[in-house]
Amino acid sequence: MEIPGVVLITPEVHKDDRGYFIETYKQSEFKAAGIHDEFVQENQSKSLQRILRGLHYQRPPRAQGKLVRVLSGEIFDVAVDIRKESATHGKWVGVSLSAENCQLLYIPPWCAHGFCVLSENALVLYKTTQEYSPAHETGIAWNDATLGIQWPVLDPVLSERDQHWPPFESAKISRFLV
Repeated sequence: MEIPGVVLITPEVHKDDRGYFIETYKQSEFKAAGIHDEFVQENQSKSLQRILRGLHYQRPPRAQGKLVRVLSGEIFDVAVDIRKESATHGKWVGVSLSAENCQLLYIPPWCAHGFCVLSENALVLYKTTQEYSPAHETGIAWNDATLGIQWPVLDPVLSERDQHWPPFESAKISRFLV
């Protein structure tokens, strides 16, 4: 990936005439790929086409790494490096995750995260490395001009909260120790 630490995972899919089997998380293999986090919470969301969720993150000491996968449908998933001290500060990566491609995206705790739904609806499951903490949650405007994220949905549907996040340069970004 263009941001070191953001990892696209393509698991081995074992198919036969009954269906398929996938190991979606195996600690030893994730560690070999450089992912040493322990996941402590799992969340699931269902969203309709054109829904855009994000860009969200939690500030330290409750910053969350995420392991995202799609159980049904397809999303465009985005990670933004928000570390001020990083060579890739303000850079973003976006990938298509779907039930068909079975890929997972690991998003480190020092990234903001968001996704938009490309299919009629999508069921998204993600593990986090910290529990949800409303006191530490914040976000960045999904359409921030300095980030220049090329969302594949031109007219997204946003929550009231997601409509009012500050621009990237004004966001409350803490120093991330990695």
